[in-house]
Amino acid sequence: MNSKLRASLMVVVLLSVLLAACNTPAPATTMPAPTQVVATEIAPVEPTAEPTAAPVQEGLLPEIDPSTVEGDIYAAGSSTVYPLMEAVVGLFEEEGYTGQVKIDSIGSGAGFDRFCKTGETDIANASRAAKDSDKENCIAIGRNLVEFRVGTDAIAVVVSKENDFLTNVTAEELAKIFTSESVLWSDVNASWPAEPILRFTPGTDSGTFEFFVETAIQKPRGIETLDDAKKLVLEAANLQLSEDDNVLVQGVEGSKYAIGYFGYAYFTNASDKLTALSVEGVAPSFETAESGEYMLSRPLFIYSDAQIMKDKPQVASLIAFFLNRVNDVIGQVGYFPASEEALTEAKQNWLDATK
Repeated sequence: MNSKLRASLMVVVLLSVLLAACNTPAPATTMPAPTQVVATEIAPVEPTAEPTAAPVQEGLLPEIDPSTVEGDIYAAGSSTVYPLMEAVVGLFEEEGYTGQVKIDSIGSGAGFDRFCKTGETDIANASRAAKDSDKENCIAIGRNLVEFRVGTDAIAVVVSKENDFLTNVTAEELAKIFTSESVLWSDVNASWPAEPILRFTPGTDSGTFEFFVETAIQKPRGIETLDDAKKLVLEAANLQLSEDDNVLVQGVEGSKYAIGYFGYAYFTNASDKLTALSVEGVAPSFETAESGEYMLSRPLFIYSDAQIMKDKPQVASLIAFFLNRVNDVIGQVGYFPASEEALTEAKQNWLDATK
């Protein structure tokens, strides 16, 4: 083979090697696997129109600073609840309230009329629970009664300290004393004086009058209607009625043959001149009133309306203050605290009304 042919063959072989090298894939390089990212769904945040206050613990009310409360308040009703309302309002004013609270002592029935019929008042004071007729009257003028139990009373049946023949009465004797069945004390009990019974009782608008007639006369005697029982009372001789319990106190003080009844607070204030009788051997006291052993014990209330409490924050503030502080003064006034359960329910009623 000549030298030219050998050179040509070497060129061809060299080109083949180069072409093969170019077509051979590069050796694989191991790459790290990509990190897997998992999408987490994030709940959208709802916009809040305005910040909300922390919820008040159930059954408890906010503390009220009376110095920040503005606006006047009008309450009317029970003469029994009157001194309790007056005492709480006194605290309200001592702690900085500079508005005016008008309180009228006109009897529970008249108080409900002023709240539910004419719509004049912000609060109704009552020594009896609201009747269906009271609720209907309120609804007719766009109001709905909200009830607040504030205490317990034991109606005191009282005689003058000069009375020397009477310390206890039976239920039967009590009914005879305060109805037209008897004119003289001896008509009730032959051992008592043959002297006229001088009767001093709350007026017919009074919740005390209504409660007493129902409890001491209608139910024990099995009288069909309350009106029939009231008729027996109102036909009694030597009867003086008054919506002012102080008038009744003075009347009983004036004669050893007088007898009357009213809220325990009024007896407390005149206990140096009056004697509170036991009924069926049970004397009025916190224990006997709370247990119901004393037959003339009863609850005390104030009432308002949710819309009034919203439109007039001063009313809501006074009621909250009342419920928070009533037990600070109720003993001094002469009544007994409501049970813890009843007071808690009243506070919950406030919370529900002010939502």
